[in-house]
Amino acid sequence: MNQIVIVLNDRSFEYDIYTLVIAFYPGVRTSVIDPGTEPAEKPDLFVRTMIGPERIDLEAGEWKREISVVPDSDRSTYKNLIKRNLYEMLRQLKGSDLPWGNLTGIRPVKLAMQYLPEGREQAVSQMENRYYVSRKKADLAVRTALREREILSGIDTKNGYSLYIGIPFCPSICLYCSFSSSPYALWEKRVDEYLDALLLEMAECRSCFPGKTLHTVYIGGGTPTTLSPAQLDRLLSAVEKHFDLSHVMEFTLEAGRPDSITREKLEAIRTHPVTRISVNPQTMNQKTLDLIGRRHTVEDTIRAYEAARSLGYDNINMDLIVGLPGEGLEEVRHTMERIEALDPDDVTVHALALKRAARLALHMDEYEKISFQASDRIMNLCEEGCRRLNMTPYYLYRQKNMAGNFENVGYAKPDKAGLYNILIMEEVECILALGAAGSTKIVYEDGRIERVENVKDIRNYLERIDEMIRRKRAVCGCEEDMVHG
Repeated sequence: MNQIVIVLNDRSFEYDIYTLVIAFYPGVRTSVIDPGTEPAEKPDLFVRTMIGPERIDLEAGEWKREISVVPDSDRSTYKNLIKRNLYEMLRQLKGSDLPWGNLTGIRPVKLAMQYLPEGREQAVSQMENRYYVSRKKADLAVRTALREREILSGIDTKNGYSLYIGIPFCPSICLYCSFSSSPYALWEKRVDEYLDALLLEMAECRSCFPGKTLHTVYIGGGTPTTLSPAQLDRLLSAVEKHFDLSHVMEFTLEAGRPDSITREKLEAIRTHPVTRISVNPQTMNQKTLDLIGRRHTVEDTIRAYEAARSLGYDNINMDLIVGLPGEGLEEVRHTMERIEALDPDDVTVHALALKRAARLALHMDEYEKISFQASDRIMNLCEEGCRRLNMTPYYLYRQKNMAGNFENVGYAKPDKAGLYNILIMEEVECILALGAAGSTKIVYEDGRIERVENVKDIRNYLERIDEMIRRKRAVCGCEEDMVHG
């Protein structure tokens, strides 16, 4: 199948319908048109959804269905009817189910949390029956929700906040990446200028959540360890200067790319109260690393990991990606065997998501002869490897266009779970975000969430730093006057 056209008379339901269709037919060119509009060329499949005050008419291929509805039903009722019936039609047409059923735009763990008061088995059954989630995935969501609930139970999230600091530089840009990062070589002469702006923002926004206790610090990117040892020391010293770290439960620095990690940098980080780092291989197959633009070797990963252990780092996360080009069951098995031998404290398994900005998505035709695989067997293999490492799932989320309609799961040993990961997923605590592309999040007592976005472009961030500061201070209720500007 090469092309699908969705005919839709109510665009307010476009996201849910479009997402469900492309989940069944990933990689197929799919467009949405209004009734009466002729497509540019005849598609292989028409999916029609006509929404009216008394009925909904659905059609997918040879499958047709009329659904009676109560006039003036609310949007949620319409959406649930459409998604359930469209899912049933598409699975009949395709002859298969989706691991996560008809869930679109819903975080599985949040859904599981809603049903947990009814009991664990009931929560699993509700996800199976209402949303067609497979029993295995429903059980994964419920297990993750139970661990999240346990971890969060002793944390006063209403009176706390987290700090995120973005370093938007990478040694090179990976083929699949859609994050707002830039090659370090292009900005090498201006990195100190970026740090000047970042530390100014830090100083001016340190009191943006008056009366709240800082719980976690996360330095991400990009790749923070593109900074030199002196620059890392300058950044971490500023965090200690401007923020009260006496109640911080977790301080993460995402070292990330092994080709950016040196012993000198690890030693510089070690002199500060960082409690958790990441050394991210993505895969332990050199052929794949070369293909996707990771300019490091498998040996670099092992060297960086062992250097960190020798310096006393006792909470190391490793990120893996399932669904990378050319990787099937045996390649992932090899990666897991190498990871198990290293014995990290936390492993995050990502199903590859091809976002629009990623070069891999923009040049799919160049890779059409290379397979992109994610299957139950592959995901089970990863989970079994993590189980052998005495790890259990503690956070889970899904993205659009994920290989195999799967998920990202964080596994961790007892007392090693990444708290910041849970807090940002569950949106239960305010987050102060500094740096280019930072997204500050204000969580109100009534559950309402307000975001204050920093610009993504580094040059714009440098030129508009005063604006970024003023916008954040205006929303977050800073008590002190600005020292600068």
